[in-house]
Parts: sequence; C-alpha cells; structure tokens
Amino acid sequence: MDAGSLNSSSNLKAQSRSPLKEQFIRRKNSRENLDRFIPNRSAMDFDYAHYMLTEGAKGKENSSVSSPSAYRKQLAEAMNMNRTRILAFKNKPPAPVDVFPQDSTTTVHHQDKSSKPRRFIPQSSERTLDAPDLVDDYYLNLLDWGSGNVLAIALGNTVYLWDATTGSTSELVTVEDEDGPITSVSWAPDGRHIAVGLNNSEVQLWDTTSNRQLRTLRGGHRQRVGSLAWNNHILTTGGMDGIIVNNDVRIRSHIVETYRGHEQEVCGLKWSASGQQLASGGNDNMLFIWDRATASSNSTTQWLHRLEEHTSAVKALAWCPFQSNLLASGGGSGDRCIKFWNTHTGTCLNSVDTGSQVCALLWNKNEKELLSSHGFTQNQLTLWKYPSMVKMAELNGHTSRVLYLAQSPDGCTVASAAADETLRFWNVFGAPEATTKPAPKARAEPFSNVTRIR
Repeated sequence: MDAGSLNSSSNLKAQSRSPLKEQFIRRKNSRENLDRFIPNRSAMDFDYAHYMLTEGAKGKENSSVSSPSAYRKQLAEAMNMNRTRILAFKNKPPAPVDVFPQDSTTTVHHQDKSSKPRRFIPQSSERTLDAPDLVDDYYLNLLDWGSGNVLAIALGNTVYLWDATTGSTSELVTVEDEDGPITSVSWAPDGRHIAVGLNNSEVQLWDTTSNRQLRTLRGGHRQRVGSLAWNNHILTTGGMDGIIVNNDVRIRSHIVETYRGHEQEVCGLKWSASGQQLASGGNDNMLFIWDRATASSNSTTQWLHRLEEHTSAVKALAWCPFQSNLLASGGGSGDRCIKFWNTHTGTCLNSVDTGSQVCALLWNKNEKELLSSHGFTQNQLTLWKYPSMVKMAELNGHTSRVLYLAQSPDGCTVASAAADETLRFWNVFGAPEATTKPAPKARAEPFSNVTRIR
C-alpha cells in the first residue's frame, strides 16, 4: 500500500510563490566559466628545476643567493629557462595513426550508413517551473498535456493552464475549500475541453477557449474522483469508492456503464488507442482489463482479465503505441516492478524490478522505448529500451518522488511534476522522424450536443 496525503498549504505559502513561474538557473558563457589551471605533470622536468634552484649554486664562493633580492633574480632565471618549463600546457594530441595499415587483404567492418546514430539524451531538464501546493498524493492524477499543446496542472484548489507555444499561464478554475482539493485533470481528445475531478465526488467539464463551465457530472461516485480517461465522447471516471463509471457527456443522463471489481481506490485508468479495451489499476494491488464490446448499461460489466501479480498499488499504466495489445503497468513501493501484459490473453510477458516506487509510465511514440518515473530513493526518471529493458538513461533533478508525467503532442518533450513542487520539462524522446502521414480522420465533436447543464 502506498500512503498518500491531502495536506493543505497555508495561504502565506501560496502568496509567496507564483504558480508556473520559471526557475532561472543562470549559466555563465564558456569564457566566464573556465575552470582553474591544472598543471600537466608530464610536461614538467622536476629534476632539472630542482637542480637549478639548489645544486647549481654550490661551489661558488660568493653565492648570489646570499641576499633575498639575488635569490629572486636567480629563481626568475630558473623559471624562464629555455630547456623546459616547470608549469606547462600540453600540446594537442597528435592525430591517431593506424597500428595496422589497411591494405587489400584487410577486412574492415564499417558502420552501416543506414543505421541510426546514437541519440543524444540530455541529462538535465530544459525548463523548470514552480508548482506550489502540488498535492503529494500517489493516487491522484494532476497533470495532463492536451492535443492543443496546452498543459494543465492542478495545484491545490486551482487548475492552471500553461501554453507551451507562448509560455503564458492562465487560471482556469478555483473550487471552494469544501469541494477541493482538485484530484484529477484530463484533456478531451479535441484539446479544447477538459474534465476536472474533485474531492467531493463530482466532475466538472470546462470549455477552455471560452473559460466556461459546461456542466457538472454527479451521482457516479460517493468519494473523490482521482482518475479520468477519455474515449471519444465517453469520459471514464475512477473513484476512491472502487467504482468505474462511463459517462456519455453528450446526454443529460450521463452514466451509461458501471464497472465493479476493485475493492479500494481506482488510481489508474487508460483506454487503448482503439477504444476497445480499458485498463484500470487500484490501491487493492489489482489490474483489470475491461472490454468495451461487452459493456452493458443494464448491469455491472464483467471484466475481461483480473490480474493479481502486482504486490502494491497499481497506478502507472501505458498502452504501447506500436503493439495494440501490449500494456505496461507499474507497482508502488511494495512492488517496484514494471510488468508487460498481452491484454488479449491476460499473460504477463515480462517483469522488471526497478528498485523503487513506480509512479508513472510513458511510451516513446517514435522509438521502442519506455520512460518511467520513480519515488524513493532516487526520485529519478529512467529511460528503458524495449524489449530488452536495458537502461538508456537516468534523469535526475527532482528531490522528491516524481508523481506525474505528461507527454507533448509531438511526442518529444515530457513534463514531470513531483512532490518537491516543481514542474520540469525533459527533451528525452528526441525529434520525431520526418514522415508523411495521411491526414487523421475527422472525429465527431464530443461536445457538439452539450448545452450548459448544472
């Protein structure tokens, strides 16, 4: 079990810090940032220097070192001798020479020109924003990056929007203390509308272009809503009551299906890219796979697979972008494992012990790589090569557990929010390949039939 808390910060703390204000780290240019001089001992002749300073004066009746001024003169002459210098910079190394000259009988294996060069992965974040009052709770989902390139983050009772194109910040909504704090945020596929889960068991729907609340979803849960997932016009909500609800946001009677299986809080929800399968993880250490085709509005929907291999809370979930039936899941501090599943058969394909609490998972959209964020002890982000699960990089900078991850629409940049109340941006996945893709099919507007309903 992973303990979470909903500790409120004082008003004084909120007033002293500006949300999403960049933390500047000044770096001097290369000329100003030169390090101290380190002598090159291989270019020094200590024996000769010692002789010139000591033995060279012996045998002379009137030694010139009898007075301090004479000694300084002799020392200066010794330091400027032509034979060598006591402190010397080493010249640039000579160009490498082949030990075995190549000839017609020598076979040389050249790198295939078609193979990709090894990608440079920056080890530090490219930007850091202040995130005061970020709730340190493992079971919540307080960060999401929409298709409109706007990042949403919940800080205490307020949802802030950070436009990645302009770098501007705006406040979307602040809820009353009796309703808060905000426990989850999730962008609709259109990148315009957003769902906001609350501690009072309700979910608000907002139009961010007009800054207008469209409606409030009530009745689906008895306790806080800590997880959200969109499937076109269906908003799936997971609550502390262990219930999962499918809400059709276009109609007044929005509850269309209910999934029951978890015995404790639902902290992870993810729909597959096809929209046919839903993965849910809970504080009961359970992972469920639900099939949309068998969903029923008349009775509680039966799960497709009930997976019990994790030994701690299952929050981190990520569907593979290049294999539709492959799901990655991560366990909490009592488990520490990333597991891979064939969701058609329910088979566990692999399990990797990461050594620390797994808080979030993201697949690289352009390469076969998986990024994980962690808690105690290193609070790091780890990039893995799939399927070998060899570590490609470890990204450090956060000083507390990295609770939330979100990916930019182009798949290149990752935002991480941690309990240290900072939001960091990492260029970990590199630039996407320049490929010509067919234009995506136009989707029906999920909110086209929605009027303002209270």
